[in-house]
Amino acid sequence: MSLNVDNVLDALRQVIEPDFKKDLVSLGMIKDLRVAGRKVSFKILLTTPACPFKDSMQKACIRSIQDNVDAGAEIEISFESKVTTKRVADEPLVPGVKNIVAIASGKGGVGKSTVAANLAVSLAATGASVGLVDADIYGPSVPIMFGAENQELLAVDENGKTKVLPLEKYGVKVMSIGFFVDASKALIWRGPMASAAFKQLFTDVQWGELDYLLIDLPPGTGDIHLSMSQTLQLTGAVVVSTPQKVALADARKAVSMFENDKVKVKVLGMVENMAWFTPEELPDNKYFIFGKEGCKELAAETNMPFLGQIPLVQSVCQSGDSGVPAVLDNSNPAKTYFDQVAQQLAREISVENARAIKESLVTENQ
Repeated sequence: MSLNVDNVLDALRQVIEPDFKKDLVSLGMIKDLRVAGRKVSFKILLTTPACPFKDSMQKACIRSIQDNVDAGAEIEISFESKVTTKRVADEPLVPGVKNIVAIASGKGGVGKSTVAANLAVSLAATGASVGLVDADIYGPSVPIMFGAENQELLAVDENGKTKVLPLEKYGVKVMSIGFFVDASKALIWRGPMASAAFKQLFTDVQWGELDYLLIDLPPGTGDIHLSMSQTLQLTGAVVVSTPQKVALADARKAVSMFENDKVKVKVLGMVENMAWFTPEELPDNKYFIFGKEGCKELAAETNMPFLGQIPLVQSVCQSGDSGVPAVLDNSNPAKTYFDQVAQQLAREISVENARAIKESLVTENQ
């Protein structure tokens, strides 16, 4: 069979996108298809540059064309991404941000900030435009993790109002209350003051256009969390926990808070941090010092996506203290796990946006 655009498209209709369960052609994911002799080239349009199925879709497309049209076809496939959003275009705060995701934990000390920082850098490494808000008002740690403890930020005039420019480092736009307060002194603020400060991290900052804006929340369930849900239109939330029973009890409360009628935020999934301990001198050994797969089991019990596990590795702590997130070091054993969680998070965001958009269209047509 000779190659032409029509029979190539027919072959590509047999390739199913794993999340949306439809073929690539029907989903409008095939762009710039060209056929010249036995050479075929086209782009696959992704909903996120962090798509975990790039390689499998590419192989499936090549196999389908060669099996159904021409076994000797020379096929060149490239990727392009257009991150989706369910946020309304005229949303008054951070209107240029497509997806806002809260990173939360019911309990302190589970590594939530470490997870948030590394996920932000991992997503940025895929080519996405990413921001990170350190909203842990009473204990900001992101400046340390980005090596910016004494950073002075610049301000610009925007339509007669002063806006602060976020720090840009490792491909991520970063903002933290820690840039404006004395790190050696405790913040003694009542709830309303903390909530007002939280809001300013969005209203008084020039974020620009972003695919993802991650919010590192304080632990627990308090004023900041309620202010966030009432102020911002969130894509969803991620709950971080260790597999320890005490931590899981608080993680369950965090999930309950997001699902509460006053909050109504979609939980995109759970991350199990410190899932096991691996000594540097014994890289193949795993010691489950906080319990085994407790977070994974909680996700299954509550019917939530499980985004992945992060091991307890000494170099992750050292990376955070040195101001260079672990995902920037290819030799760090935790890098692969952080990258996998970032990919799964991007995947869940795309699925949630597709669900919300479809639901909105159905409502409009009723």
